Amino acid sequence: MGEYHRPDAKTLQNLRDIANKLRIGSIKATTASNSGHPTSCCSAAEIMSTLFFKEMKYHVEDPRSPSNDRFVLSKGHAAPVLYAAWAEAGLFPVGELLKLRKIDNDLEGHPTPRLNFIDVATGSLGQGLSCAAGMAYTGKYFDKADYRVYCLVGDGESAEGSIWEALAFGSRYKLDNLVVIFDVNRLGQSEPTSLEHDMETYRKRVESFGWNTYVVDGHDVEALCRAYYDATTVKGNPTCILAKTFKGKGIPGISDQDNWHGKPMGDKTEGIIQAIESLIQNKGPHGVKPASPSSEVSPVDISNIKMSEPPAYKSDQQVATRLAYGTALAKLGKGCDRVVAMDGDTKNSTFAQKFKDACPERFIECYIAEQNLVGVGIGCGTRNRTVPFISTFACFLSRAFDQIRMGAISQTNANFCGSHAGISIGEDGPSQMALEDLSMFRSVPGSTVFYPSDAVSAERAVELAANTKGICFIRTSRPNVPILYKNDEPFEVGKGKVIRKSDKDKVTVIGCCVTLVEAQKAADKLAIDGVHIRIIDPFTIKPLDVDLILSNAKETGGRIITVEDHYLWGGLGDTVAGAVSEHKDILVKKLAVTEVPRSGKSAELLEKYGINANCIVKAVHQILSK
Repeated sequence: MGEYHRPDAKTLQNLRDIANKLRIGSIKATTASNSGHPTSCCSAAEIMSTLFFKEMKYHVEDPRSPSNDRFVLSKGHAAPVLYAAWAEAGLFPVGELLKLRKIDNDLEGHPTPRLNFIDVATGSLGQGLSCAAGMAYTGKYFDKADYRVYCLVGDGESAEGSIWEALAFGSRYKLDNLVVIFDVNRLGQSEPTSLEHDMETYRKRVESFGWNTYVVDGHDVEALCRAYYDATTVKGNPTCILAKTFKGKGIPGISDQDNWHGKPMGDKTEGIIQAIESLIQNKGPHGVKPASPSSEVSPVDISNIKMSEPPAYKSDQQVATRLAYGTALAKLGKGCDRVVAMDGDTKNSTFAQKFKDACPERFIECYIAEQNLVGVGIGCGTRNRTVPFISTFACFLSRAFDQIRMGAISQTNANFCGSHAGISIGEDGPSQMALEDLSMFRSVPGSTVFYPSDAVSAERAVELAANTKGICFIRTSRPNVPILYKNDEPFEVGKGKVIRKSDKDKVTVIGCCVTLVEAQKAADKLAIDGVHIRIIDPFTIKPLDVDLILSNAKETGGRIITVEDHYLWGGLGDTVAGAVSEHKDILVKKLAVTEVPRSGKSAELLEKYGINANCIVKAVHQILSK
């Protein structure tokens, strides 16, 4: 690395001029839409001009090139200044900025990957740095490339715990290719931030998390350029640049004034534009072209991923689906060197440990920080560089639901595995029992929800998830369950299986995993009395095999019983009931957990909360009596 050379006077003035052009673009865009956050854009103008026109290396014509430096705007409400930067770089005409927030335009109020220069959606504050950390981890350890990752964080959002989770992660893994810039503009939405301009406290806090840290004047383009350069010379530590800025910088009478958050300039716009334009020395094209990447990163193929070997179970075995998840993930890792996995210090319970044992260089321990765990996974999956699998107890994923829903907006292909589902986990009690997870993941747009009922189907769910677009969730259970399927049984997304059938069936019972086992026990008991039931394993809860359910229900008098190790609301029962609601003469009876459970043995809990074989037998008699 050569010595720092101070940019010449022309370059520095160009960067100042570009910053003011970004201010003008942001103000004009928000005025045209009569909404947005121009003051939040103005505080970041010099940060953006120096990043996009001096520091970052990227192909303007190919914003998602794997070779490019990455940028994440965590303070997503400042989207107009990011849009203005890309327009100034030449990706699209500056005039397009006036279409901000219009329903027929992709320049939305906060960034989304509908735009080809956005990797992850932001705007739900506190999430961008985790995603950036996942990108940086991918660059350093998986791609082994020299691209760098930059993330702009607002001082207000630094109150979010997920920011500090990401800071801890970045230093733990020595992400020296990651630079975060805090835009410390002092003012939040409704009042000043807790630290305002106390830069020394910010510095001490960030340094205590192991980051190389600089405090700079965020409106001094030379100071910013020097800090970016210095960051490139640091090895083994990520860098944080604490930029002291002023909200609304450059806007006369509004700079550093409270109560201007999220307000366009309205009839003040013309005068403001004139004032800012008077500061610009080069009013014509600036002629600055971003530097191209210093090296090219090879494309990767993540299509048609297969396990290294098929399932290999004996018919008399009993295997927990969580164990099968780990087995399949290890096979998948052996089959494709772009499959990566991460966990939140539960890998010996989720059995992600098996992947770590097989592919240690592609496993990331994220510790007990589930929001960062999810963000890192989403970051790893950007630009199709990896196929991430993210695991922990299913109940703990609810802590990161905001990250998961933002992942859907980000068009992520991340795969989630939640183990220890339901009351069947036993004595650990309700805090460890995932009873809302199916409802949660079903509600995510574009998601696929797998609920495998044995080890064979669990392995195939993992393989299918790796090749399925969007967010995938695989629900796994703690108890050992019998092997239902032959090792060569084919499985498809949205296709269920009839596992018990006769011409005498009077009721169709639908269950998954532990409740499917209970349904089979119930069928044996009922058969003694001459009552026969049909049993369906749906395999995926979303999409649901509606045709299979309807055809079998019609053959069994239109009577359906669902039984699930989940709360009554939003799970299997509601899915089935919703799917058949427009069809005549179909009756759905739902067995599910209807109250907060307590500790106990698994069998005791299944009985107490109404989802074991005895309860299914009772429900069958009840539905037949109607």
